[in-house]
Amino acid sequence: MTAAPSTLADVLIAAGPAPDYADKLALYGQFVGAWTMDALMHTDDGQRREVRGHINFGWVLGGRAVQDVWILPGFFHGTTLRVYDPAQDAWHIRWNDPVKQYYTHQLGRAEGRDIIQHGRLEDGTAIRWRFTEITPDSFHWIGDRSRDDGASWQVQADFRAKRIKA
Repeated sequence: MTAAPSTLADVLIAAGPAPDYADKLALYGQFVGAWTMDALMHTDDGQRREVRGHINFGWVLGGRAVQDVWILPGFFHGTTLRVYDPAQDAWHIRWNDPVKQYYTHQLGRAEGRDIIQHGRLEDGTAIRWRFTEITPDSFHWIGDRSRDDGASWQVQADFRAKRIKA
């Protein structure tokens, strides 16, 4: 009889992508590692705040998902689980921020060189989160919302991330 793994990390963290969809898993797998981010937050009352945070991405669940933790002091401390769905050729994105009690579900796909995630808040507000200007060592992340079903978008968050460790 094999001994059960002793910690959550033993069963959660994976060394790399599952081989059966490794090419598809690379969409978010390219971010695995540690990052710093310079953030510009836009508040509902029109103010702008600049703050620095960090992000860590890693393989989880037998290499079938990517999980990340985003920490932006004063704004959020949450985690995303990104799971590839071959039937839809899309990613289910679940963001959880227990500090702010803010939760979303989105579908993510590559659009050209970018990654675009679409979803809706509980009140029906459309949200769009985008990874753009992606290189091996940097990316630009933009969080938008639309109160008119996508006719116009308001930027809520604008992050510039730089890799500090692969």
